[in-house]
Amino acid sequence: MASEQMADGAGARPLDSIDRDILQMLRTDGRASIRSVAERVHVSRANAYARINRLIDDGVIRGFGARVDHERAGQGASAYITLKIVQNTWRTVRDQLRRMPEAAHIALVSGDFDVLILVHTRDNRALRELVLTKLQAIPEVLSTRTLLVFEEETLEVGAVGTVGTVGDAGPADG
Repeated sequence: MASEQMADGAGARPLDSIDRDILQMLRTDGRASIRSVAERVHVSRANAYARINRLIDDGVIRGFGARVDHERAGQGASAYITLKIVQNTWRTVRDQLRRMPEAAHIALVSGDFDVLILVHTRDNRALRELVLTKLQAIPEVLSTRTLLVFEEETLEVGAVGTVGTVGDAGPADG
């Protein structure tokens, strides 16, 4: 299927300045209406709608979601956890990590460790439980190192000093 081929980057269509402007706008406000997108990038609503759908079909836009304040959502402990894993087991480890609701970001990286995970848990006790009983129980994980996050700042797209609007279901009609 074309969207599967586009999603992995193979054969992806090049983006023009209007596509890039649409992406910038949707990164700032994922709830922007088709009308406001069209007006902002100076195209018709039909053109804006078609472009957004093409960006979705091509896998450039992978989805729309809310930016969550983890502390207010009851996930007061955050940490980056590094893993050293058995060589050539990345896909197996990744599949197990994907099933962990605490994992917010998973990356295969270079350097002194192999995998970097960002996790959010209720508190430090839950974080300890995650590391000791879930992560270290994965047979392919050789070692872990936990880096507690004391304070974090999510960088929003847009002008310096402004915070983007929380997005949810994607562009609204209008």
